[in-house]
Amino acid sequence: MFLIVVNMNIHKRFILPFFIQLILVFIIFFFILLSIWAVIGFSIMNEEVTQDLSKADSLFFSDKITIQGKKVTFDDELKQLAKNQNGWLLVLTTKGDVIGAYNASENVPSHFNKSELAGLMLQNSSDPVEYFHWTLDETYPQPQMLIFGRKSYETSLLNEVKSRVDWENHLLNLSAATLQQIDEKEAWVQLINSTGKVLDGYGRDKEGITYTNQDLQTLSESAHDSVDAFFDVETEQTIIVGISHSGSTSLEENLFKGISKSVLIIFIVLFLLLLTGTFWYARKFGVPLITMMKWIQNLGSGLYEQPLDLHQRPIMLNKKGKLKRKYRLYKDLITTLVQLTETLQQNETQRRKMTQTRDEWISGLSHDLKTPLASISGYAQMLESENYWWTEKETREFALIIAEKSGYMMELLEDLTLTYRLRNQALPIMKEEVDIIEFIRRTIIHFINDPANSSMKFIFQPKNETALASIDTKWFQRIIDNLIANAIQYNPSGTTITVSISPIEGHLMVITIEDDGIGMDNETINKLFQRYYRGTNTSDSGRGTGLGMAITKQLVQLHGGSINVKSSPQKGTTVRIILPA
Repeated sequence: MFLIVVNMNIHKRFILPFFIQLILVFIIFFFILLSIWAVIGFSIMNEEVTQDLSKADSLFFSDKITIQGKKVTFDDELKQLAKNQNGWLLVLTTKGDVIGAYNASENVPSHFNKSELAGLMLQNSSDPVEYFHWTLDETYPQPQMLIFGRKSYETSLLNEVKSRVDWENHLLNLSAATLQQIDEKEAWVQLINSTGKVLDGYGRDKEGITYTNQDLQTLSESAHDSVDAFFDVETEQTIIVGISHSGSTSLEENLFKGISKSVLIIFIVLFLLLLTGTFWYARKFGVPLITMMKWIQNLGSGLYEQPLDLHQRPIMLNKKGKLKRKYRLYKDLITTLVQLTETLQQNETQRRKMTQTRDEWISGLSHDLKTPLASISGYAQMLESENYWWTEKETREFALIIAEKSGYMMELLEDLTLTYRLRNQALPIMKEEVDIIEFIRRTIIHFINDPANSSMKFIFQPKNETALASIDTKWFQRIIDNLIANAIQYNPSGTTITVSISPIEGHLMVITIEDDGIGMDNETINKLFQRYYRGTNTSDSGRGTGLGMAITKQLVQLHGGSINVKSSPQKGTTVRIILPA
């Protein structure tokens, strides 16, 4: 049951940290992914702006234009972009005053009226100059207007070609200057009829090629060519002018490159996160588990202590004696291991004490057996000797001594056999209902009538006249005999031994054997019911098997009862037996 509770506690302790860690990993991954996509979007936008400044927003220009009063400063990067795209920049106030310009022609007016501004912002598609405008009102106290103008080479070339076309003969009639301009700009021009057939052209496919609707749609969406066209209503012919941008990359290509780069970055970042997470998890979860496995190995090898560091201090504890942070998750398991270690230490200590006590008992038992054997052997040799004649009285004395010594040896062997039978639960118990008061009364009378106990005073105090109990008379007699005999043997002459019997609510009875003798210390009490232990007494001859009290306790337990002892030096001893009535 305890292990189940510990497992449940560890399970609960694991759920919350793992849940929090998964949430943190998800948040970190989300922000990394968001950052990477932001970088990709920013890179693509910058690349797009680099190719076409008209794609930028007002925030882009606000970061690159500084306005102080009527003084405007353009960033070097912005200047380079405008110059590369053959354009110019103008900054106007809300009233139309020009307060800043870059790369503009000298004939640009210093003031634009509303009509001129309308012409710039609502320009004609056939105008060879393109205008784009933004309001710079996000970072400046007064809103300003930015105008970006650039030449549309496609429209300019289209206007020039349109003026020389021979519509009736289906010829472009390009001049030498126009042909040179087309070559310089890597441009091309074609004249097609209503069916899509190319009637005349220069710089690309010759006549005879026919466009389908799909071809025209692809041409209009091409990222490699800037295309412009003019349709003549009368002849139903169309002039198509295009300028190739073979050296520039398309937005799709930039996007593909950006995504490829981002995938590589994501892979590297995830790999680093995985590597970092592996080391972190190994430190947080692996190190404690390895330490506890080492602890368990120590227990298995007989070393009953926690793993220690180089300074011989417990690895799991800090200087204040508390669990380190990385071990707190396993607090319940560590508590169980501590209890197990302490239990094994106590068991090992008890085992050593038991071994020592057993060895001492075997030594004492050997001595006890050797003494009567020597007496038996000596008297037998005396009786056997042909050099002496013994009287009948001497012979009987020798036989009595031999019988006494043999009986003592038999008693030792019987006690040893009995204790092992009790330990292996191989002792049959034949219970019968007996008047326990009368049973104990007869036992006390037997001790009183023994001349050897004449120096002792006996008191019997039954609370009732009769008290029935189910006992095995043979073995219960052994219990009472052992306890009274110990009270006699280990106390001096004149000791009063009081035996009392009292019921408890009709279900239990208490048998108390009390004396006012020399008593016992705590060490003796703690070892009293251990096998092989024999109490010490200066007046005792050393006679005894060392198994009497251990046998007594086991016999009481076989009768369904319990026994306990209270004693203090020079204050006597009280033995209390509780039995079911």
